[in-house]
Amino acid sequence: MESSNTNIKRFFALDTTSYAAGALDIKTKEMLGLVASMVLRCDDCIKYHLEKCYHEGVNSEEMNEIFMIANLVGGSIVIPHYRRAVEYWDELNG
Repeated sequence: MESSNTNIKRFFALDTTSYAAGALDIKTKEMLGLVASMVLRCDDCIKYHLEKCYHEGVNSEEMNEIFMIANLVGGSIVIPHYRRAVEYWDELNG
């Protein structure tokens, strides 16, 4: 980050402050981030938000509903990302 320009630093600051507790708690924001990442089909982002969800106390029942919403919104093209997400979720809970 030391060599990043001002715009990159501002973007990362915006990301950090957006996921802070506010009207929505951090757990809810991470669940929303996970759904968005799955719909956008970004495996790195999915893993990031899965780990954050795990640390925020999301349980497997909640995660199954998150996966259901992501697949519903994103359609069948999300299925390969869903499979990888389930594998990583199982690793986190291993």
